[in-house]
Amino acid sequence: MLNAPIEVDMNIEKRVAELVNEKIAEIERPDLFLVSVSLQSNGKLIILVDGDQGIGIGECAQISRYVGFKLEEEDVIKTAYNLEVSSPGIDTPLTQARQYTKNIGRTLAIKMADGTKREGKLNGLTEDELQVEEQIKQKGKKAEAIESIIPLHQITETKVVISFK
Repeated sequence: MLNAPIEVDMNIEKRVAELVNEKIAEIERPDLFLVSVSLQSNGKLIILVDGDQGIGIGECAQISRYVGFKLEEEDVIKTAYNLEVSSPGIDTPLTQARQYTKNIGRTLAIKMADGTKREGKLNGLTEDELQVEEQIKQKGKKAEAIESIIPLHQITETKVVISFK
């Protein structure tokens, strides 16, 4: 039964989140924050942590050792699992206000609830909306920068656009 699928338990994810936040407080880097915890049925426990100034491999390793030790000590997960702690990849959707704040000035690709896609430079955000500068091109005319307000509840996914210019 060593390789039996793990039954995903929200209490495990909640406990892991608590452990990560304990370690972040201990590291004394208030700019670090937990992005997500995901226990997959294949036994992979993925923890994504970010920081306003980024996160290094050293901090990821500290969090991994601490969480792994505590999970074993408390016998939280009864079967074999693989623990992975990293920063969110550049292609990982933004999910928290702190991630948006960190990316002010960058270009975002935004999927809307109605299925449309928008793209623009993030200029700011409030609790309810994003302020985005979109380049609107009308037929036969030069693109024009338009400041748009996009309500967060209308967004299904937001990713940072990578530019190699």
